[in-house]
Amino acid sequence: MSVAVDRDQWFRRYAPASPGTITLVCLPHAGGAASQFLPVARGLAPDVDVVCVQYPGRQDRRKETPIDDVHTLADRICELLAPTPDQRLVILGHSMGSVVGFELALRIERSAPGTLLGLIASGRRAPVIHRDENVHLRGDDDIIAEIRALSGTDPSLLADDELLRMVLPTLRADYRAVETYRYREGDRLRAPIGVLVGDSDPRVSTDDARAWEQLTEGGFSMRTFPGGHFYLNDQQAAVTSEVRDRIAAFRDLSRVS
Repeated sequence: MSVAVDRDQWFRRYAPASPGTITLVCLPHAGGAASQFLPVARGLAPDVDVVCVQYPGRQDRRKETPIDDVHTLADRICELLAPTPDQRLVILGHSMGSVVGFELALRIERSAPGTLLGLIASGRRAPVIHRDENVHLRGDDDIIAEIRALSGTDPSLLADDELLRMVLPTLRADYRAVETYRYREGDRLRAPIGVLVGDSDPRVSTDDARAWEQLTEGGFSMRTFPGGHFYLNDQQAAVTSEVRDRIAAFRDLSRVS
């Protein structure tokens, strides 16, 4: 398969962007798809080139084997993204996507210094905080209970038992990826980090979110939104506005550094 075709499978653009704009790379949550970021893409166009990542094993890639390792996933995305010195990139990840985003950011800083303007981590505790979790080892019904508890899945999917069980292998692989991930002591970004979190997220406390500050040598900011783990589903306009502001702040910081 050609690199161009492979990139088309992995990267989705839902709105046109003006030439030479900053690129925002969006990484979805466990079980999520690129289309999660459709409102962000449309809200930021044409000022930002929004590239949404479609992991294997979901939607039109459902017949492909999902990747159950964060490092492998970050390696593949970085390889296909192939950042060049003339590009300016920002990464946005939600939940599992924040962990993948952190690892992707580390790789971009090593392979293309100066390209990464910043990381926006949403709905995820900092990687320096480890908790033993085993959702990926549980039975199907327990995994379904977990995603119901987080309230981030389309109600029509949750109501369709047959369809729900079709996506369980991908969900299990995603949970395995994020639950077996281990932060490597000393890994830090030169670029700044902005954190977004819901004030009633059952999986991420304010202290969990603030710990991301330990992972950057650049600036740090945090904004709390009303809501739970998927606070962004009900506040797309406010979240998109905040993402726009973070991108502008990252750009301005890069100009003075």
